[in-house]
Amino acid sequence: MKIKCIAIGKTKNQELISIITSYISKIEHYINFEFIIINDIKSTKNKKVQKNKEGELLLSKIKKNEHVIVLDENGKEYSSISFSNFIQHHMSSSKKEIIFLIGGAYGFSEKILERANQKISLSKMTFSHQMVRILFLEQLYRGFTILKNEPYHNN
Repeated sequence: MKIKCIAIGKTKNQELISIITSYISKIEHYINFEFIIINDIKSTKNKKVQKNKEGELLLSKIKKNEHVIVLDENGKEYSSISFSNFIQHHMSSSKKEIIFLIGGAYGFSEKILERANQKISLSKMTFSHQMVRILFLEQLYRGFTILKNEPYHNN
């Protein structure tokens, strides 16, 4: 199985890039993983137009048969252990690839939300779309260490 994470907008802060790169490297020890960045759309002053343009870009990167999970504040929340079980469930299924989407500053278009097979939330709190990358990658890495019964996660 392969996991992809597709995010809108480049990270400019070198410290954040370093953390993201570190987690990607750790995750790649467990699974075929790809982290894709889609360039920012020039700000349109209209949130809905911005989300729709970003949504079209995201949809262009998704195949019809791929399982899409959006990181959305209104999605289902998981503990770290239940998220690791969620990962295991998908790895045990017939899915060849799952895609996690991280939207831009204004979230997702309606088309993306309709296309999503599932929605998960990292928290009820709002985070910048840059910080969501780190939080998600850390939880994905933690999930794999839980599945492998490694000491990273303190039970």
